[in-house]
This record gives sequence, structure tokens and C-alpha cells, in this order.
Amino acid sequence: MAETATAKTELTYAQKAAAVIVSLGADKASLLYQYMEPEDLEALTLEVARLGMLDAEVTEAVLTEFYQACMTNKAVTEGGLEYAKTVLEKAFGQQAAISLLEKVTKSLKNREFAFLNKAEVKSLFSALQSERPQTMALVLSYVDPDKAAGVIEQLPPERQIRVVEAIATMESASPAAIKIIEKEMERKFSSIVTSSNVKVGGIDYVASIMNNLDRSSEKSIFDGLSVNNAELADEIRKRMFVFEDIVTMDDRSIQRFIRDCDQRDLVLSLKTANTEVANKLFTNMSARMAESVRDDLEITSNVRMKDVEDAQQRIVGIIRDLEEKGEIVILKGGKDDIIA
Repeated sequence: MAETATAKTELTYAQKAAAVIVSLGADKASLLYQYMEPEDLEALTLEVARLGMLDAEVTEAVLTEFYQACMTNKAVTEGGLEYAKTVLEKAFGQQAAISLLEKVTKSLKNREFAFLNKAEVKSLFSALQSERPQTMALVLSYVDPDKAAGVIEQLPPERQIRVVEAIATMESASPAAIKIIEKEMERKFSSIVTSSNVKVGGIDYVASIMNNLDRSSEKSIFDGLSVNNAELADEIRKRMFVFEDIVTMDDRSIQRFIRDCDQRDLVLSLKTANTEVANKLFTNMSARMAESVRDDLEITSNVRMKDVEDAQQRIVGIIRDLEEKGEIVILKGGKDDIIA
């Protein structure tokens, strides 16, 4: 299964499309061709010709991905994101539903506001610096987190806090609100058009921005938020580093935080951990501890998801505390240089 997953991820989107076309057969594929633009048809035909042989398991994985994408788009079109969430959870489970909706939400945002990501950070800052925090928050919610961070870093500390708070507490933007922004920004950006509510901003998004900020800006923003809205500041911190991010840590830091972890929490946290995280943890345990944790894992059953999540959050809390004390390092958005 690991080899199949790897093979699937190595295929480009064009190759996956070609695999779907081949799997459908000539008759059904010809029906799809009728709805395609000539340049797309030409590119797809070329990929089909290049495709060659695909392993049956890889083909099945690609078709499953295609089916999920079709289901997601259909559910979103019929009833919006909340309806789609309910449908997808019933069809594929909670985690798969979240992943699929993240992809389609990003796709909606990128399609409607693609021109924003073509702008340089300097241009974005020049265009937005005099706008209200709420306006800046809405616009920055449609650009990549690293660009949003680049704009926020150039703002005065007080304004940084207000913009970050506005992004974190934003839920959705109505067509009417977008039109107001469009009118204000028409001299600076291309037309902003949207036909349906799209989730923008929010705590997860602002956590991504914070992960891309330099350390001094991050500290300044959190200090201010802690005074104005301590609960929001804590919630953002929780989302900035998640249990799965352990794979990005260096071995020395992992060995350090493991020493402070309760073994029961390690066992519970590994119940839903992916192979990469599990391997990273086991590699940095002593042989005796690794054996003990594996033994406990085998006999631990019927565990509530909430208990697993709580254990993972306690471990993340230990990691955060150690980073604040300067005892370990968490890499952030490629901005940290490590000196051995």
C-alpha cells in the first residue's frame, strides 16, 4: 500500500486525468471530450499517449481520488460548504471530508482571486497599507500565507495585532461585502467577483500566517493579542504547531521533549499517528522505551478519539513550553537558519 500511495503522488494532475480517461474506455471518454476546450483536449490526448502501463492498484487509487473530487464538487455546488461537509463525512469519514473540503475551498479562493497571488509583497503592501484592518484582513485571506505574512511584517505593531485579530475572527464573506471591497480596491487590483459565500480567514489561516512571520513580529502580535483577547491568542497558538508537525523537528529536539512526556500519552497519541510520525518518535526513543511503548500499543484498544486528541495536545503543549524556554527548535516556514 505504501508503494501504491507513493506511485500515486508521483503522478502529475495531467497524468491522473489521462489515467481516468483510459480507465473509462473509448466510448465514455468520447462523451467527456465533447465538453472540453480544444487546447485541453490536445494536452490530455498527449498525456494519454505518453501514459504507458499503470499498475492496477495505482489506477484504483487515482479513480478513488477522482470519485471523491466529483462527489465533493457536486455536494458543494448543490448545497454549499456546510451541506458538503455533512455529505462527505457520511461518505468518507470526518478526516477525509476535512481534507477534501480544504482542497475545494482553496480551489474556490484561488479561482476567484488568482490575480492577488501574482502581486509581489511590496505591491500588496503599497496597495493595502492605508486600508482599514478589516479590509486588509479580507484581502490577505485570499493570498498565500507567506505573502500575507510579508505584508503584516511591514505594518506597525499595533496595526499588526488588529489585522491578525480581524483575520482570525473572520468566518465568511458575502457577495455584497466582496462588492464593497471591489469598489474600494478597483484602482489597485483587478475586479473582485464572487457568486457564493466562501470561507475566508479564520484561526487556521491566521495560524499559517503566524508560522511564516519572523520571531519578533510573532512575539509582538501575541503580546498584544494576549492583552486584548487572551482566549483568541491561546487558540491561535494551539493551531500553529500540530502533532503531525513533529516530523519537521530535528532528532535532538524530539529526544528532549520525549523525556518530559508521560508514556501513556505517547501510547495514546500513536493510536492515530501516521507512519512517518510514528517512525520519527520510535527512532528517537531508547530501545527499551520503544519496546515498552509498542507493547502498550498492542494491548491498548477501544480508545476514544477525544482521549487520543487530548494526549496529542498535551505533547504539543510540552513542545511549545520547551521552545519558549529555548531548549528545542521548531522550524517555521523555512525562515529559521540552524547553526550546529
